[in-house]
Amino acid sequence: MQRLIRLGLMFGNLIPVDSPALVDRYNRALKHLTGRQTALTDFHIDISGFSPEVGDELDDPLYLNENGCNRQFILLTTGQKTAPLLNTSFSTSRGILRQFIEENEAQLFALTARDAVAGELLNSVFSVTNPDRLNDIRRIEVEADTTTGLVRDAEKLGQLSDRFLTEEDGWFDDVLIAEMITMAKSTGDVTRNPVRLKKMVFEQENFWTAHFGGSYLFRSTATPTVITGEPDKMEAAGLGAVIAKGHVNKLARFLTDNALVEPIVKARGIDASAILRQKMDFIVVDAAQGAGMDLTGATRRDIRMLARRHADDLPEEYHALRRLVAWAEDGGEWPRITSDHPAYFYTLRASAHKDTDLVNMLLAELTPKDVRQLFICHKELFYRLYATWTETKKSYVADFLATEYAVDKAGTRAALFGHEPAMEPPPPPPPPAAPKDDLIARVGPWGAVRKERT
Repeated sequence: MQRLIRLGLMFGNLIPVDSPALVDRYNRALKHLTGRQTALTDFHIDISGFSPEVGDELDDPLYLNENGCNRQFILLTTGQKTAPLLNTSFSTSRGILRQFIEENEAQLFALTARDAVAGELLNSVFSVTNPDRLNDIRRIEVEADTTTGLVRDAEKLGQLSDRFLTEEDGWFDDVLIAEMITMAKSTGDVTRNPVRLKKMVFEQENFWTAHFGGSYLFRSTATPTVITGEPDKMEAAGLGAVIAKGHVNKLARFLTDNALVEPIVKARGIDASAILRQKMDFIVVDAAQGAGMDLTGATRRDIRMLARRHADDLPEEYHALRRLVAWAEDGGEWPRITSDHPAYFYTLRASAHKDTDLVNMLLAELTPKDVRQLFICHKELFYRLYATWTETKKSYVADFLATEYAVDKAGTRAALFGHEPAMEPPPPPPPPAAPKDDLIARVGPWGAVRKERT
């Protein structure tokens, strides 16, 4: 893992906490949430304020995510919005945190100038030891305040101010006035500088959870469905139809029936051949790992030379994708790749819909040899599999991601997963203009001819 850390592919883009003031604020928030503190003087945090160094110190990687549910967070700066989320338990958590920060950025900027903001992603479930509890996760509410309760006090001061202005004897209520003055010393003038965070609630429809072998819940499809690594536990949970990850035919039917995927070669606005060729290279790398070949410093040309030399030893996924590329580039024969073919899911990507990221995450899990998509869409699984690879494959993959992906992350994502807007039909022609009431056309240039009286 040290190679990934050194190249910025693991724990990358974390926020440093390296000043006494920031460490002190973090400790106040940590004690406020968990009753614990850290003795470290510098460390790094993710978007939620979780620190891998503090987790090691406390021997608790879930110190801000007890039971993998209701994640707590500590905000020291609005800059955390660009950081990753480590130890993810639910696929929606990072998006919720980022949206919360962006929607309240001005307020959070002011609050974190002198204190930490601590909070929690709340739902009605505190433990998911039983799979049926997943069905109760419907709404996530964000609750946050400073460690001194500044937001709470500001809200209360606003209520007191309203009483002072509206109650008939408010001007003569010395107790009310004294309470307002005391609170204003800590909150400031809430009428001119209101301290208020937006109440934000997020509906949970379709999501992935790390629980139960990694499960994908699709609740908005025609038939609610859960795709899981532990189908036996899910059968009686009342979550809808249950599909085991190994049942490729059922998986393929579900994805196509609900229009969740599209063939890469038929997607608009992408270089399908280049994407498929890169997948082929990754399959060659995986095969080379199994054969014990040294890939140190290997280029694309080297990988393709290996493919030519050892074509007979390459797996069926490679040959199926090669035939698909031949069809796309040279008009070759259309290859028949059915859902039980090992290359089937390598030929797909998520179609344009609101759950594109979730479906691409599922496809990454179904196509683990495509290490680029695995790294982009499912980092938790990538890190687990990376630990099992040979040094040869680790070196090649890390160097590839550092040189080919990390230099232009947004561009790579757009090239792989972007969607062009659908072509719209031209607008109908405007209706013909109404005929003008032309007086000259009716009576001529000399006006109406008057009839003489007889």
